[in-house]
Amino acid sequence: MTGFGYNVSGFGAFPNRSTPFASGGTETTSGIYTIHTFTSSGTFTVNSGKSSSDIEFLIIAGGAGGGIQHGGGGGAGGYRSSVGSENSGGGASALGRMSVSAGDYTVTVGAGGAGSATASSGAGSNGASGANSVFNGTTGTGGGGGGCMSIDNAGNSTGAVGGSGGGAGMDHTGAGVNGGAGTSGQGFAGGSCDSSGGASYIGGGGGGGASAVGESLDSGDSPAPSSAGDGGAGVSSAITGSSVTRGGGGGGGSYTPDPPDVPGGSGGSGGGGNGGIGNSNAGVAATVNTGGGGGGSGAHTATGGNGGSGVVIIRYQT
Repeated sequence: MTGFGYNVSGFGAFPNRSTPFASGGTETTSGIYTIHTFTSSGTFTVNSGKSSSDIEFLIIAGGAGGGIQHGGGGGAGGYRSSVGSENSGGGASALGRMSVSAGDYTVTVGAGGAGSATASSGAGSNGASGANSVFNGTTGTGGGGGGCMSIDNAGNSTGAVGGSGGGAGMDHTGAGVNGGAGTSGQGFAGGSCDSSGGASYIGGGGGGGASAVGESLDSGDSPAPSSAGDGGAGVSSAITGSSVTRGGGGGGGSYTPDPPDVPGGSGGSGGGGNGGIGNSNAGVAATVNTGGGGGGSGAHTATGGNGGSGVVIIRYQT
């Protein structure tokens, strides 16, 4: 059919539109890169007919919840990066780029672990560990939960192992308690807690971060420490085009029998939640999609902070 001088037969005159290389998540661009950000689980699809290509990625697992009652801060989620100019967690160098070809790739974004719930004195539980994040066979390990206070040395005070380890809670028997270990190439250990010198001040160790250990605490020091243990710092990445720090550990919770209260530990840079203070202040939740650890609570009447969810970010040149 010809009309007004144009051939419109069968719509064949319309130009072909190029098919994008891939789809999935929230798609943005920065300079020469296309970026796909997954803040929840989904599918990364390399479209049919596209040649295999190398991609860069950042995979961060869910951070852990903080412990209750002089509780340790939650450990950050495991941090794994292939951006050449940046680092992975635990002081490791970046991983190699990943080759992908046409097909569907499942993306799993780990949830943050829940902070410890309120309980009767001495009967609390550790913060829950974060969930793993996974993309095409590469896994970020969930952060380790923060320890809670133990009266009978039942073992709850020890921070859990994770991508970064949970900070230790206080043990009222006077025993020294270790923070949880981090996972090699993903994060650092949580801070320990030593109450062997007395209980003039009681608090928890900081959760481990992607780039630093959580701060340890000697609650028997005189004068008392200036705060509970701070969470370890996270790692900065510019994979999206802007520099963002993620993977900070949670601060330990603080309680002082005699006023004034000593502050809870600060959350590590990169989304870690602050520790709570005294009877009424809960640990602060970590920032979502940073893999940060939640803050520990000061007393059994206040909850530990929830860990932050993870994130998976993929980029390639276009």
